[in-house]
Amino acid sequence: MSTPDSPVEWRADGLPGSRLYGDVYFSSEDGLAESRAVFLAGCGLPGAWANRRQFTVGELGFGAGLNIAALLTLWAETRPAGAHLSIFSIEAHPMAAADAARALARWPDIQPAAAALIAGWPGPARGFHHLDLPAFGASLDLAVMDAAEALTAWSGQADAWFLDGFAPAANPAMWSPPLMAQVAARSAPGARAATFTVAGAVRRGLAEAGFAVSKQPGFGRKRERTEAVFPGQAAEPPRPSVAIVGAGIAGAALARALRARGLEPQLFDGAGPAAGASGNPAALMTPRLDAGDGPPARLFAQAFRHAVAAYGTVPGAILARGARHLADGEKDAARHQRIAASPLHDPGTLTPEPGGLIIHDGLVLDAAQLVQAWSGPVDRRAVAELAPSETGWRLLDAAGQALAEVDAVVLCAGADNRALAQLPLQPVRGQCTVARGAAIPQAVSFGGYAVPTRDGVLFGATHQRDRTDTTVLAEDDQANLALIATRLPDLAADLAARPLSSRAAIRAATPDHLPLAGPVPGRPGLFVLSGFGGRGFCVAPLLADHLAATLLGYPSPLPADLADAVDPDRFRQRALKRTSPSPAR
Repeated sequence: MSTPDSPVEWRADGLPGSRLYGDVYFSSEDGLAESRAVFLAGCGLPGAWANRRQFTVGELGFGAGLNIAALLTLWAETRPAGAHLSIFSIEAHPMAAADAARALARWPDIQPAAAALIAGWPGPARGFHHLDLPAFGASLDLAVMDAAEALTAWSGQADAWFLDGFAPAANPAMWSPPLMAQVAARSAPGARAATFTVAGAVRRGLAEAGFAVSKQPGFGRKRERTEAVFPGQAAEPPRPSVAIVGAGIAGAALARALRARGLEPQLFDGAGPAAGASGNPAALMTPRLDAGDGPPARLFAQAFRHAVAAYGTVPGAILARGARHLADGEKDAARHQRIAASPLHDPGTLTPEPGGLIIHDGLVLDAAQLVQAWSGPVDRRAVAELAPSETGWRLLDAAGQALAEVDAVVLCAGADNRALAQLPLQPVRGQCTVARGAAIPQAVSFGGYAVPTRDGVLFGATHQRDRTDTTVLAEDDQANLALIATRLPDLAADLAARPLSSRAAIRAATPDHLPLAGPVPGRPGLFVLSGFGGRGFCVAPLLADHLAATLLGYPSPLPADLADAVDPDRFRQRALKRTSPSPAR
């Protein structure tokens, strides 16, 4: 039975209906047959994706996920070898996973796809939700927001559109001429759109937006349905050869993202995987806690959701779940309440408590194991220089010998990226300490941190800007103990009595404390994924998917304004705005 705040009401015939719009989610005759006839066949599938390496489907009205389950089933049966399917769907009022599972259970032949969707079913948090579907060679980005807002935020171009909002009479905003114009603006040349309705306003809106519109025989009791074709002919961008410099969490996550899209990169790191800041005995993965709803808050909320799902697929990589963030003062109580209640987070993700905030999905990770699982083969030769070539870039060693020549290079080497390109990165040295034999029931953060490892407790860490030395210092261990003692004196006393070991590494920070993910300004074919500060394990999976999409010309999982927020060119653009003369009044 649905909860009182659910958008679903179950009818007497066992089908889901909408409490908000007074309409059904799918046909009472046979919803799956209708989906296949109206949307799959209506968009010319599977023929439209024959010989394609990449195909993108957009949908208005995700509902119970029936169309997408049918689409994934067909894709699995007819997918070109090595091809990737990108799906973008919009749902302002998502149903619960249990309701979706109940709705889809009536069709056994789509159950593998339905089960994959239910396993990663997005919650109601506003924003984009990214779902990897590796068993199907596909990914889904679900925008939980109004359709007009979602289409403005999406950067992709669809090859097919499933227009499946509730009936125009019940939900006219989903079918308005301005929205159809947005669909056209997000359509690839030759895109096809299909819908169950033949309402005159819908057909006129599509025609005015540039589609060639036709009526076709309908499904079941509906006499007619609509098909529409956008002008032009589909063309695929060439697939570049890619080298990644740096095998920490950034490089490993990017290698994983590219492989998921059928491209095998070359990964270089002279010190090997997880040799830098990503190689600590454990990593605490939590979001940055912003009380507002601006780009930083939305970026870290989306990245956190995505990271929790991504790390859950790596056996043994999660050492512990749950983390407690301690309050800094009385004002933090109200701030924590606002953050926990934010629509950017699913209900129950964050729980305020006296003296702090519980982050239920916070993860303690075996950092090195995770990096090695994702990195794949690593070339242990060090890249000392990049030289432009006729078609891209040559990677050179210290003697000037070529290591590789590729179309595109991605710099993922943290602060070491500064030796290969002029980037706004600042090195930050951090030394962490491990007390072997100690134990802690839950990870704790408060400016410092203490987290469980496989054989003790990791705590620290120092934060020393513009230092690049990694020699372990005894005074830094004492500083870490003193930091723990300020908030957890009993734990500090226990740690001080244990055998200690230490590790120092260099992180990379940016002037505005947001990462760099995108093209390096003025250097075609050169990209950067860096500047994570202390949040690398939170942001790396999402930003790696974003950069992989950018490299290959696929739709990004980031809304447009968040892609702008991490664009490496943002500092130059801001400087230009500051120096540009104001328009005359």
